[in-house]
Amino acid sequence: MQIEIISPDKKIYSGKINLVQVPGSKGSFEVLNNHAPIVSTLEKGTIRLVPEHEPEEFFEIEGGIIEVKKNKIIVLVESMMM
Repeated sequence: MQIEIISPDKKIYSGKINLVQVPGSKGSFEVLNNHAPIVSTLEKGTIRLVPEHEPEEFFEIEGGIIEVKKNKIIVLVESMMM
């Protein structure tokens, strides 16, 4: 799967992943290969990425939106928590 995580001022991450876990507005959920298309709002929390050939990565966000369609994931985040 291909993912892009974008904030209003920069691209935070782009690459191939095996799994992403996000803080959905109705609870945390994971997206795996061939996931059904979905658009969901995100709450304040942690995005967990499992890249194909790299260690896990974590991003703290204030909220946002995720779109999943045909193994392409776009995450638009309001801002990153410091």
